[in-house]
Amino acid sequence: MGVELLSPAPGKILKIHVNRGDLVTEDTAVIRLEAMKMENEIFAPAGGTVTEIRVREGDEVETDDVMAVIN
Repeated sequence: MGVELLSPAPGKILKIHVNRGDLVTEDTAVIRLEAMKMENEIFAPAGGTVTEIRVREGDEVETDDVMAVIN
């Protein structure tokens, strides 16, 4: 199942810092999201391997959209 990395707010994906298969630790910056004219780093809620990245740079996301999955 894994841990889903959810968008905290509507916004635009500016940068994806990881690739599928990367090993991350808790609090690793995974995605940079522009929301309400501010850039926000979205951090891994848990350590593990990035098994899915469901967004691309430039994509628009809504609150609670799944952006990545960490197992």
